[in-house]
Amino acid sequence: MNTITIEAIGDCLARLRERRPLVHNITNFVVMNFTANVLLALGASPAMVHAREEVEEFVGISSALVVNIGTLDAPWVANMELAARRAVDKGIPWTLDPVGAGATAFRTRTALNLLSLRPSVLRGNASEVIALSGAAGHAPKGVDATASSADAIEAAQQLARSSGTIVAVTGMTDYVVGTERRFAINGGSSLT
Repeated sequence: MNTITIEAIGDCLARLRERRPLVHNITNFVVMNFTANVLLALGASPAMVHAREEVEEFVGISSALVVNIGTLDAPWVANMELAARRAVDKGIPWTLDPVGAGATAFRTRTALNLLSLRPSVLRGNASEVIALSGAAGHAPKGVDATASSADAIEAAQQLARSSGTIVAVTGMTDYVVGTERRFAINGGSSLT
């Protein structure tokens, strides 16, 4: 397993601050303000845009797209899909946060449909990743994980291979899994 150094993280942060990317977010109401503030603190320019009339156009002027399925209803799901398709068409990297995947059929189906649109990164807790891989056990308790991040490594590797997506599993130790390599990042939180 590879490790990521503080120096490498610092270099990435410096490059991000030089670019000041516009990050389009379709995210839930619970974390919207927090996400915007974190992106600002990192040096990015956040935009919380979810209206059907502008999601595709806004993706086209963005450097990245983040889709968080925490607030779900049919119109938001349709807008998430439109935005993700536009990002893929334009070669814009996008991240899928499958909040609560595995908790309900609607949530799981939405996450799987979005995963089929090939996000650059899938970021989920252990139970969400396990649920999306189709493996049994460790069903989430609502949006909370019931498994440790280490329990989801095999599921993350399977998802990375089948979808071509980098899979980030959060927990006490965060794991970033690709088709060829895997990284562990210590210092996470058991609450994710």
